[in-house]
Amino acid sequence: MTKPIILAKNIHKTYRTGEVEVNALRGVDLTIQPAEMVAIMGPSGCGKTTLINCLSGLDQVDRGEVLLEGAALHKMKDKVRTTYRARRMGFVFQTFNLLPVITALENVELPLLVSGVRPKEARQRSLDGLASVGLSDRAHHRPAQLSGGQRQRVTIARSLVNNPAIVWADEPTGNLDSETAADVLSLMQRLNREQGQTFVIVTHEAKIGDLCDRVVRMRDGEIVDDGNGDNNHVVADE
Repeated sequence: MTKPIILAKNIHKTYRTGEVEVNALRGVDLTIQPAEMVAIMGPSGCGKTTLINCLSGLDQVDRGEVLLEGAALHKMKDKVRTTYRARRMGFVFQTFNLLPVITALENVELPLLVSGVRPKEARQRSLDGLASVGLSDRAHHRPAQLSGGQRQRVTIARSLVNNPAIVWADEPTGNLDSETAADVLSLMQRLNREQGQTFVIVTHEAKIGDLCDRVVRMRDGEIVDDGNGDNNHVVADE
């Protein structure tokens, strides 16, 4: 058996606002293998985004353990965890999160420069990254000069420029029309196949689930089907 790249053991997460408690995650166990493309699905508020935030170290779990590439997140010091995230992870969000005052090329370049890559190398790797998503001719355009699909392609190029082990995507097609969404998903599928990164995608879209290796289904902070056929309780998405 291949060693899991992502392993969650009995993780719990509760949010408190005044006297209100929300049990966002309730004893979640999850195993994801290297180079898998996994969709996480379920009704709104079921804990999907909380799960990837906790798995990626953007948020801390209250109880349980998350291991990435065999390393326990909770044992990493803040600086080590931040560096690990910058070097080994990529993030794709539906809001794109591109800096509006710099070009597509400079947006892709930014994580490399932050990671200490020399400017000349960063520039070439960023140009290659834009070429891989079909945007060489838009390298010097700012985000406002790009379509929604093009902006999401820039985001994907940026997420992959460090050659991360894991790419986290939260509703990556949420702001796109159906044709553009299909193009972006096809691109992610191709990059997963060609470069072997692990993709974990939060989505409401059944079409995205159909393109993935398996679908993990959640309800009320729990995984009710891990997509491996080991679960008896399977629910449909709403």
